[in-house]
Amino acid sequence: MGGFFGTISKRDCVMDVFFGTDYHSHLGTKRGGMAVYDPKIGFQRQIHNIENTPFRTKFDKDLAEFKGCSAIGCISDTDPQPLLVRSHLGLYAIITVGIINNSEALIERYFSDHGHQFMAMSSGKVNATELAAALINQKDDLVSGIRHAQEEIDGSCTMLILTPDGIIAARDKLGRLPVLIGQNDEGCCVSFESFAYHKLGYIDAYELGPGEVVKVTARGWETLAPAGDKMKICAFLWTYYGYPNSNYEGVNVEVMRYRNGEIMARDEVQKGQLPKVDYVAGVPDSGVPHAIGFANRSGKPFARPFVKYTPTWPRSFMPANQAARNQVAKMKQIPVPELIEGKKLLFVDDSIVRGTQLRETVEFLYESGAEEVHMRSACPPIMYGCKYLNFSRSNSDMELLARRTIQNLEGDEGQQHLEEYADSSTERGQCMLKAICKEMGFDSLGYQSLDGLLEAIGIDRDKICTYCWTGKE
Repeated sequence: MGGFFGTISKRDCVMDVFFGTDYHSHLGTKRGGMAVYDPKIGFQRQIHNIENTPFRTKFDKDLAEFKGCSAIGCISDTDPQPLLVRSHLGLYAIITVGIINNSEALIERYFSDHGHQFMAMSSGKVNATELAAALINQKDDLVSGIRHAQEEIDGSCTMLILTPDGIIAARDKLGRLPVLIGQNDEGCCVSFESFAYHKLGYIDAYELGPGEVVKVTARGWETLAPAGDKMKICAFLWTYYGYPNSNYEGVNVEVMRYRNGEIMARDEVQKGQLPKVDYVAGVPDSGVPHAIGFANRSGKPFARPFVKYTPTWPRSFMPANQAARNQVAKMKQIPVPELIEGKKLLFVDDSIVRGTQLRETVEFLYESGAEEVHMRSACPPIMYGCKYLNFSRSNSDMELLARRTIQNLEGDEGQQHLEEYADSSTERGQCMLKAICKEMGFDSLGYQSLDGLLEAIGIDRDKICTYCWTGKE
């Protein structure tokens, strides 16, 4: 994933961008960057590796050197950014969030015969932000260039561009990620997460529509290119990676998660499938609000049988090495024996992707004396790696627990019946649940239905991207 924050003000805004960007640290672990503009000094920029050190620690020493009334910052899980670009459109800094699936085809089509060189990442792949800038620079103005880039890119591309006279924000053409504008008496900000600017004294002012391009100044904002009619915002904003106190399309993340858990419990009670358990618990941290909703509706007491020790390793997907990540995840799980020993427990997790850490969690619970462990996923079985954002992306869909289980059950034939496997009311759906329970050590397993999830979000279902569950765009 990734996130960004920008501010333009009548006063120096470096601290606002520093804190606003830091509040997006839950969205990425690889690179952090800031670009600041001052009419006398010009552009100032810094990029740091944040894989083992938080954004705020890396950039704390840079703050004294930055000066300006307009600035942008980002947390990136992919490319080093923001980039400074000099072209016939002028000098500007650019940040992108998204995925370019057709980068090689774009380079071949537009740049192979022009002697154009691109910065290569350590993996050999092209820096996606640089490619987006190159596409923008093919046109005679920034807005036309942004539109051109977004039309040509297969995937998604949300942008923030800092120029000497303002900040240009462009939401992906299908609005897969949010872009919000906050305002105070001295200026405006642009953010992925709304809570980031609330803490800095800005109030909600405007939410960009899909594909909309807006210019932001200290005086306000104006639309440079209107929003499109079609939207496909990512459902996982609410289910998993959105921060609890943020709102997207008018729907609060934490409230949605409570409602989602309630709907899961409601449907399970109606079907007579709710097991007899001592406690309902959430898999920390994003599974907890779903579990609270489940407990409230089911009438089962909520508890925290284990907690995560986070002061030294605040994010479970650090470090980069998988074996080290697994060890860190294990070290972070601190049991509360009085709530585990001899108890029947029902856990709700935000999602089940590959299942590696979840298997270790279940083993840890049984080792700690649990009598039964029942698992619930707050979303449907993930059948497809995301091709629009950096969530649930994988080298192969067979890395996904559901797809791997289906292959083990029925081979290639099973891959022709994914919709049936995703429905727990079918024979194939029941077979998949039983197979996963056997592999993972659950006493029972349940997934939220797609209808239930969409009901919990509460906006027009045609405006929500459900590709990772259905494979339909």
